[in-house]
Amino acid sequence: MNYPEFPSPAERAAVIDLAAIRHNVRHLSHIVSPARVMAVVKADAYGHGAVQTARAALEAGAAWLGVAHISEALELRAAGITAPVLAWLHTHQTKFDEAIRENIDVGVSGWDLDAVVAAARELEMPARVHLKIDTGLGRNGCPEELWEAFVGRALAYQEEGLLRVVGIFSHFAVADEPHRPETDQQLEKFRIAVAVAEDAGVDREVRHIANTPGALSRPDAHFDLVRIGLGMYGLSPFAGQTPAELGLRPAMTLKTTISACKEVPAGQGVSYGLHYRTQEPTTLALVPLGYADGVPRVATGGPVQVDGQVYPVVGRIAMDQMVIDLGRTGIAGTEDSLVGREAVLFGGEGLPGVDEWASAAGSINYEIITRISERVSRTYIDSAAGTAEESGTGPIALEAVPEAPSGEAPSGDVPGGTAEATGAEAVRAQ
Repeated sequence: MNYPEFPSPAERAAVIDLAAIRHNVRHLSHIVSPARVMAVVKADAYGHGAVQTARAALEAGAAWLGVAHISEALELRAAGITAPVLAWLHTHQTKFDEAIRENIDVGVSGWDLDAVVAAARELEMPARVHLKIDTGLGRNGCPEELWEAFVGRALAYQEEGLLRVVGIFSHFAVADEPHRPETDQQLEKFRIAVAVAEDAGVDREVRHIANTPGALSRPDAHFDLVRIGLGMYGLSPFAGQTPAELGLRPAMTLKTTISACKEVPAGQGVSYGLHYRTQEPTTLALVPLGYADGVPRVATGGPVQVDGQVYPVVGRIAMDQMVIDLGRTGIAGTEDSLVGREAVLFGGEGLPGVDEWASAAGSINYEIITRISERVSRTYIDSAAGTAEESGTGPIALEAVPEAPSGEAPSGDVPGGTAEATGAEAVRAQ
C-alpha cells in the first residue's frame, strides 16, 4: 500500500533549540546577578553539542565556559571561541602545555599543580589556575588540612612568574536537596578557605561553588561566578519541581518515526525475554531507537508520544528498537497505520519529559540527555529566528516561533559587564 510521507531531518534526531538555551542562560543570569554565569559544556554540552551550545550561551550573556577535560576546551578553541574557559579534571596524560598555549584556565587541587608548573616552565609562559578546595564532596579538591600549604605553594610559583591564581572554587554535594544541612557546612568551609587564601596574598578574580541547584536555591552561594549546567539545558535539578515552574525551557527533543505496525493476538510475547505478553488482541508499533542510541535498556514503561497520544514502552528495550502497545486493533495496513508517523520520546511543553524517562530507568535527567549517542543526528533549530540546521547540512526554514516572555532580563541587561562583551565578541568573530 502507499504510506503517507512525513518529512523529517533525520531517521533519528535530537533536535536542539538554541533559543531555549539562550532563554535559560538569560533567565539564570538574571537570578544570580550581580554574579556572572559559567556555562558548563562538558560531555559535548550534556549531549547538546559543545560548540553550538557554547556560542548560544555566550550570545545570551554567559561570561565563562566550563568543561571537565582540557581536550574539550581545545575543541572550543579550535572552533574559534575565545571566551574564558576552565577545565578541572586531569590525568597524567593531560596536555597542560596545550592548555597554557591556548589560554585555557586549569583547575588544580594536588599533584596537578606541579604538572601545570612544569609545562609552564618548559613553555616559559605562565598558567592561569583556579585552586580547588574539597569542602565535602570527597572527589578532587585539596583536603582542608593541606589547604594552607597548597595555597603557599601556588603563591611561590606565582612569585616565580609561572602561574597566576585566577580563582578559588569548590563543588556542592547535595544542593539539589535544599533541606540538607551539608550545603551550609560546605559554604562555611568555602568561606574559610577563601579567607585563608586571601590572607596569604591571593588576589583572585573569581570565587565559585554554586551549580544549577545552588544558583536557584542559595543566593548566599553565588559569590562572583555560578556554574550553570543542567539548568542551561532547561531541566530541573529538584525533585517535584518542573522546568516550567523554574522558568526553564527544555532544549532537546528526541524523536524518530514509527517503522512498523502490526496486529497481534492475545498472549503475544514482546522483545527479548518475553517479559511482556499482550492481554488481548492489539496493535504493536516499532520505534527505531534503542540502547545503542542511548536510550536506557532498563527504561521499560518510558513514554512515547505519537499523534498527540502517549504510549508506554512494553517489553525490553533492545539495541536498536523498542515496542509500544497501541491498545486497539484495526490499525495496521489501513490509512490509520502509524508507520511513518513522528514518535517523540521527550521534549518541551506538551511532550513527555526527560524526567519521565529518568524515572522509568531508575536514573536522573542528567544521564538521560547526556547518553544520547552519536548515532542520533543533532539538528539545531532557532525557534526565535525560524531556522534549523542539521549537523553537516545547511539551514532549513521553519515557521518562526517568538520566545515567550518569562521575566528574564533583556539581552542588553544581562549581568556580566565586560566579560559579557568578550563572550559576544567571541561569537561574532566565528
